[in-house]
Amino acid sequence: MPAPCRCHWVDLSKPDYIAYHDTEWGVPVYDDNTLFEFLTLEAAQAGLSWYTVLKKRDNYRAAFAYFDPAKVAAFNKTKAAELLQNSGIIRNRLKIAAAINNAARFLEVQAAFGSFSAYQWRFVNGTPQQNYIVSPADNRATSPESEAMSKDLKKRGFTFIGSTIIYAHMQACGMVNDHHVDCFRYQQV
Repeated sequence: MPAPCRCHWVDLSKPDYIAYHDTEWGVPVYDDNTLFEFLTLEAAQAGLSWYTVLKKRDNYRAAFAYFDPAKVAAFNKTKAAELLQNSGIIRNRLKIAAAINNAARFLEVQAAFGSFSAYQWRFVNGTPQQNYIVSPADNRATSPESEAMSKDLKKRGFTFIGSTIIYAHMQACGMVNDHHVDCFRYQQV
């Protein structure tokens, strides 16, 4: 039986990358802690490949209190210094500071909207956008929705939240379906 067709970006030599594509990427997410995880990991990815972050995901979960935003928001300078010494994560001072800051801002959004999910999904009117990706040339890095969400998050004090990072976040948590039309996951999500 032939292997199913997948999006062009999936490295078929990496089983964990295949599993991420096949089970997570593009699946609508409404759980706030999972949304905080994706937001934090997408910011950590800036300037790097997603696979670099994916390989460190379990280390991130342990280092960042399993992405409990209340716990991360309480991290102090000592904890931030400890994270800079953690070789299991990306040791970038600005990205670590952004994760801690963004956790506190995340809690503020939760308080204002009832959940971060309710806030986030309003940028696509609560429904995943279905894109039509035929070739790599059809891929995009931003959208009007990612621009609007990024701008609004920045107004709320979030950092490391540019439009490209937000678009990657939207792809990961299913706000947009950017699976290629011939990918077996396109119809499933």
